[in-house]
Amino acid sequence: MEHIFYTLQDFMVYTKGITYLIMGGLLVFFPLFWLFLTGRDEKNKTF
Repeated sequence: MEHIFYTLQDFMVYTKGITYLIMGGLLVFFPLFWLFLTGRDEKNKTF
């Protein structure tokens, strides 16, 4: 499937939409990845 952009406005709307999808995915992925990394840490005992 080939995208043909006839105007600059078409190109900007398309790239902005793709950018929003990528950033939304990162906002979901990074907190889950952070919880995966820190979930195995041992709890330090405080006396």
